[in-house]
Amino acid sequence: MKPLITALALTLAAAGVFAADAAASKPLTAQQQKMADCSAANKGKKGDDYKNAQKACLSGTPAPAAAASTPMTQQQKMAACSKQNKGKKGDDYKNSQKACLAA
Repeated sequence: MKPLITALALTLAAAGVFAADAAASKPLTAQQQKMADCSAANKGKKGDDYKNAQKACLSGTPAPAAAASTPMTQQQKMAACSKQNKGKKGDDYKNSQKACLAA
């Protein structure tokens, strides 16, 4: 019984290898190539941002601007406000920072 199970397992493993080789040698269809290209272009995006970018890419419409859809983190906002208010001192700096961060 054990040799029969071993032989069956080896047969299935060999069939899987041959099937993988046959699938790898087939050229991609136009749709598959387009999906691969869009996926590569949207690498690194996650969640809804990825889904929307993929949908736009596959339909041929330009993707929406990433900056408009992704709000700044508090740390990014603080860095941008600090850069904007560079050179100001004292109360002028504090008030400008407060106004910038509130916006």
